[in-house]
Amino acid sequence: MKMYLKSIVVASAIVLTLASCKQEEKKVEQKVEVEEVNLTAEKEAVTAVMKAYKDAIQNLTTDGTLELFTKEATVFESGGSEGTFANYLGHHLGPELDHFNSFIFSDYTIDAVVEMPYAFVTETYIYTIDIKANKERGTESRIIKKKGVATSDLKKIDGKWMITKTHSSSRNIRKASH
Repeated sequence: MKMYLKSIVVASAIVLTLASCKQEEKKVEQKVEVEEVNLTAEKEAVTAVMKAYKDAIQNLTTDGTLELFTKEATVFESGGSEGTFANYLGHHLGPELDHFNSFIFSDYTIDAVVEMPYAFVTETYIYTIDIKANKERGTESRIIKKKGVATSDLKKIDGKWMITKTHSSSRNIRKASH
């Protein structure tokens, strides 16, 4: 008899618990907020970030470029890892720009795909660099002209698009065949 009563008590407790959970389940309202996104505006904002970076390089300056990248952003250039953008800026791009008379992008195209909160960008271009002569090294000024491509990943953080990763590479321009 004791075992029978224990079974009834346990079964009753389970039934009451399930019934209580069922009632609580009904009380919980599921709220889902859907934020409308203007993809055209987002794409324009992403393109503006990339244009700001390109324009800085063409103006032979790094001013304002650090703010375009996340602190952890990584840079890859022509098959090599340059580390974070801050490292790339301080040890590669910044010092390199001092050796140029000009850096010009032409035949520039950009394609941006936005999948909130991320964006994926592909840029193609021809770049022409006019390198300064260096009397100390005994080098004359020269022109480098190459075809380049870059891919970048961006993330919208606190309402601002920022580059999280970028990779660029280039090759000599091939002469057109017949």
